[in-house]
Amino acid sequence: MKVKFLAASGIIAALYIAVTMLVAPFGFTEVQFRVSEIFNHLVAFNPRFAVGIIMGVFISNLFSPLGPYDLVFGVGQTMITLGLLIVICKFVQNIWARLIINTFLFTCTMFIIAFELNLALELPFLWTWLTVAAGEFVVLAVGAPIMYMLNKRLNFKNMI
Repeated sequence: MKVKFLAASGIIAALYIAVTMLVAPFGFTEVQFRVSEIFNHLVAFNPRFAVGIIMGVFISNLFSPLGPYDLVFGVGQTMITLGLLIVICKFVQNIWARLIINTFLFTCTMFIIAFELNLALELPFLWTWLTVAAGEFVVLAVGAPIMYMLNKRLNFKNMI
């Protein structure tokens, strides 16, 4: 692995962790606004960013009050959804379409997190799916234009 790739992945993971910890009370409950999820959009620009995001999710979830549940379900949901996005991006070239697809993919796959919260905290599945999906949708919908503008300045495709 190249040093540049490792460094970029570490920086993405560190940013994800830092932003998650800033809003920790709102990132591990049935109503989640995990602002760090905005970094998921990086994969729409360059699939290699997935490594740093997954590392960031894993390390952030080490601090979760749900313990092993969040390590399995939270990291699993991120890996599955980013994997789907990477496959879809091979067929979709338009960056706005990718960002929109990513927003809806993560919103829909929040059923995995709802299932986790149902198992761990006995929260009602459908209501929890609605609340965590709504939080994810808001973060990613607001984050899409932000990441688009950052990309114009930083050119994520060529960073790693």
